[in-house]
Amino acid sequence: MGSTRTEGRTVNQLTTSTRQHTHCTVITVTGEMDFDTSPALSRAAELIPPRCTTLQIDLSGVSFMDAGGLNLLLRLRRHHSAGGSSFTLTGLRHQPTRLFRLTGTYELFTIGPTLPR
Repeated sequence: MGSTRTEGRTVNQLTTSTRQHTHCTVITVTGEMDFDTSPALSRAAELIPPRCTTLQIDLSGVSFMDAGGLNLLLRLRRHHSAGGSSFTLTGLRHQPTRLFRLTGTYELFTIGPTLPR
């Protein structure tokens, strides 16, 4: 986690870990969610089994999010809600919460408690 220097620029890193429960998938995200790092979460979400009726994204390890990260969460929410699954965000820290409120998107998400590990 952290950042890496590549060709004179700093590249942020994002890691994901996925836990499968009977009908629930929990994806824990750690690092900074931005345009460059969001594909890591997108790839993790693509592997969710069809039997999943609840997707929880644990953002307790996300210290920074920009519009690229927010856009991905909005797309994931729309996709899973359209398929009849519930989509919940947990572990929101100050900066991502502030981004949601500033953009008027906070109310679009279900914010819930973190499920047991």
